[in-house]
Amino acid sequence: MTYDIAIVGAGIAGASLAAKLAPHARVLIVEGESTPGYHATGRSAAFWSETYGGPAIQPLTTASGPALRAGGFLEPLGSLHIGRAADAAAIDAFMAEFAGSAVPLERVDPAAAVPGLRPEWTLGVLEPSCAYIDVAALHAATLATARRHGAPLVTGAALHAAERQDGRWRLETGAGAFDAEILVNAAGAWADTVAQAAGVAPIGIRAYRRTIAQLRTDPAPPPGMPHVADISGHFYFKPEAGGRLWLSPHDETLVDPHDVAPEELDVAVAIDRFEHVVDWQVAAVERRWAGLRSFAPDRLPVYGFDASVPGFFWCAGQGGFGIQTAPAAAMLAASVLLERAPAAAIAGIDPAAYAPSRLRT
Repeated sequence: MTYDIAIVGAGIAGASLAAKLAPHARVLIVEGESTPGYHATGRSAAFWSETYGGPAIQPLTTASGPALRAGGFLEPLGSLHIGRAADAAAIDAFMAEFAGSAVPLERVDPAAAVPGLRPEWTLGVLEPSCAYIDVAALHAATLATARRHGAPLVTGAALHAAERQDGRWRLETGAGAFDAEILVNAAGAWADTVAQAAGVAPIGIRAYRRTIAQLRTDPAPPPGMPHVADISGHFYFKPEAGGRLWLSPHDETLVDPHDVAPEELDVAVAIDRFEHVVDWQVAAVERRWAGLRSFAPDRLPVYGFDASVPGFFWCAGQGGFGIQTAPAAAMLAASVLLERAPAAAIAGIDPAAYAPSRLRT
């Protein structure tokens, strides 16, 4: 069987795109791991924030909100961006960046939302729309939709090589050979590796390690406490079920794509920064993990056909915002790939901003 479209990668990017394409084409999803979403998707910090990723990402995040709410994937959380007196310019710049958007932001006293906040943290901006996101349920739902429309998922199918002849691709994978007219590269941190296997020039997708630790603290996070983020980008933490806290040092360590593990130093740095924010005690580190975030050189995602190789479509570079933008990103990528008018939800988003051709100059 020759498929219309073969998608390499079954994380949230590939799965969401497959769900949008499968009603209109014969779609195959091939995944190198034995479980889809093993790397970035399965290790997400699991929150939806319209400001996360910056103004160029915000339209995709905001446009994804209605679909995520309708699917029951979001729960109220709120986000508090905090700073000290020296961070006043950063707070002002943050407010200015989103002044023309629909994102609700309000200057507040951070001490009112975070008991035990150390007195030097005097600046606060509340983003009430921030929400928990059920990543596992969203990912499962997209795969189920793709499967319901006839798109098989083949795991253990790492791409070894791909060659285009007579207008179609022959994919050689760990699970056998497959043919498709269009090859979609949704391989996350491995996107450049997949491109090279297909004879396509890489575009500079780089992988970065991000660390998260689950803590038990004294006191436990109070009910209703929001996600808390340093305006200068040195930490964030948020309450979790059972009175636990998820904490990240907001690290970005350049690495080769692999099954990353947390470094003890990064966990220690996170705890040290946390203890300079609140007067809580860290009673225990219950879990720690690390995930991969992958970026193009300009830190914007890449959606579109490669200008040099026919039938090769990029769906990569989603950084740390791939899950929160997944519905809108899939709609946008599907409209470009199928050459159809965009859905109403993304009608105001220009796909040219994310085209791979911008990285070929």
